[in-house]
Amino acid sequence: MKTIRRLIYSEVLKAVAFVTLGFLSLFFFFDFVDELQSIGKPDSLNYGPAQALLYVMLLIPSHLYELLPITVLIGSIFVMARLAQSSEYTILRTSGLGPWRALRTLLLLGIGFVVLTFAVGDYIAPMSERTGQLLKARYQGTYSLAGNTGAWLKEKRDNVSYAVHVLTIDRGGALKSPRIFEFDANGYVSRQIVAGSARILDGHWALTNVEEQKYDTRSSADQARIVTIKISQVDWPTSLTAEMVSVALLRPDRMSTIDLFDYIRHLDANGQTAQRYEIEFWRKVFYPLSCLVMVVLALPFAYLHFRQAGITTYVFGGVMIGISFFLLNNVFGYLGNLSNWSPWLTAAAPGLIYSVMSLTAFSWLVLRR
Repeated sequence: MKTIRRLIYSEVLKAVAFVTLGFLSLFFFFDFVDELQSIGKPDSLNYGPAQALLYVMLLIPSHLYELLPITVLIGSIFVMARLAQSSEYTILRTSGLGPWRALRTLLLLGIGFVVLTFAVGDYIAPMSERTGQLLKARYQGTYSLAGNTGAWLKEKRDNVSYAVHVLTIDRGGALKSPRIFEFDANGYVSRQIVAGSARILDGHWALTNVEEQKYDTRSSADQARIVTIKISQVDWPTSLTAEMVSVALLRPDRMSTIDLFDYIRHLDANGQTAQRYEIEFWRKVFYPLSCLVMVVLALPFAYLHFRQAGITTYVFGGVMIGISFFLLNNVFGYLGNLSNWSPWLTAAAPGLIYSVMSLTAFSWLVLRR
């Protein structure tokens, strides 16, 4: 069995690596072409082809994380179909490779892909994504990871709550033009702080070029007033750390599992909705497990009997199954967020559907036929 496992593992690994390299090369080309429009702009004269090339290379781990289940499926289907076409799998069956033993063999290989997917998505991809954004900010001046509107954070201390707006971060890691709104116990705006820049330190933010507006609107109409004060530097005490700001600016699917969990706790503690981040958290948990589903889906292709026909049709079928899984995964995420479905069920539903499909195909093609 060691020889059989070595044969199957080596063939599947080579096929998956080849398919992954092909997809990554395609995405690399598209990303680089997309970055060409940012080269040579007046506000980013230091951002040249070399910097764009390095930035696109730092995006590769994120694409690898997204593509691994699909490439595992395509590579496994290609190997299983090729072994069946050349009758090698028939020889392996006569040598003692029964259906359940073959399933266990592929599941062990799938566990290895699960570990690889989790490691890439939870450690390598988030770090590479942030490094790429910082690199881009170094040559372009500033960057915003949350779109044109920036990100909003909320904090509550005693009977006072704060809403903090962060739009961009400069190349040195300082926040550009943050705005802080202070609300009293009744929910009325009592103060607004607008700073030219802010640097996040331990337990407080160092605000510079501050304009503070205090609102006294609870008095009678003729006594309502706004007091404006300009201060060169202010230390604003807060529990909002650099990690929380970075997490808020990043897209949820680019965060690590630990960052998502900590940010969900922060949102819950401040009475904010965390549905979107909870769905992404459970997707982070279940997405690597889809590699197991994909190798089980590929196993029935080894029991198909064909001699003359090529395996192109079956590989194309694998591509379509992989694309449909990716689309279904995204569709369930949006539907769960809009319909307020249970986060863990929303994230697990695509994997459960394809698990039923794979086990049904396995029982029908392998065990009954």
